[in-house]
Amino acid sequence: MTRSSVDITIPVLNEQRALESTLSTLVSYLSAECPYDWTITVVDNGSTDRTWSLAETFAAANSNARAIRLDRRGRGGALKAAWSTSSADVVAYMDVDLSTGLESLRALLDPIVEGEADISIGSRLAPGADIERSLQREVVSRIYNVIARGFLRYEIRDAQCGFKAVRAALARDLIPRIVDDDWFFDTELLTLAWRDGLRINEIPVRWIEDDDSRVRIVTTALDDLRGIWRLSRGKGDSVGHSRVRSSSQGTSAARPDGGKRAVDFDH
Repeated sequence: MTRSSVDITIPVLNEQRALESTLSTLVSYLSAECPYDWTITVVDNGSTDRTWSLAETFAAANSNARAIRLDRRGRGGALKAAWSTSSADVVAYMDVDLSTGLESLRALLDPIVEGEADISIGSRLAPGADIERSLQREVVSRIYNVIARGFLRYEIRDAQCGFKAVRAALARDLIPRIVDDDWFFDTELLTLAWRDGLRINEIPVRWIEDDDSRVRIVTTALDDLRGIWRLSRGKGDSVGHSRVRSSSQGTSAARPDGGKRAVDFDH
């Protein structure tokens, strides 16, 4: 029997200070703890520092690594490029700052490998999550996710956490349908999956804010709101048969028409 394989993408932009340390930490963890065949894909979104040189060097020195160079910025574009060209069974991504604790990686990957979920996502807003971040980011995140759930009519708690995994065949099917190439990619991916009735696994994570984050919070939030408006006006049944599965509690939250709802933590 062959082992399942996972391809973990790291999107980067001008990350020469953090990249080597991050890749070393990730390789050590995967070598010791990951039971699957693994690949690390570094996608450079047009860096102007030494990031691309470091990514090339890393890929050349590691047989289970690859590097992709793009001319334009955007996390969504990076994931499209990496996931659409991967030969792994499961494709995933995490932020270069490793804000999400790696101890959650097995909980992210296992449900997909075991056939219990189609998509698995880390959540900073699920019960049991351990979060350290500024008040501004906390408020913006909660407001954004409340708006997203209201307009897009899904029950996903945290659409934007940079810690996700997808069954590769499903990712290749969804990518051509995703319009956004930037931060809204995550929400659009999850919205399409929800409308298609796919199984979404949501796990609480330990997450620490990076003081050197390149995310422009207000600008990104406004762009994401435009994306929500676009999707909310689009065609398609927004109340399908998808389920959100909470790994921490071992229970599932059925769709609104199924008679059972997830805990309303906002209330």
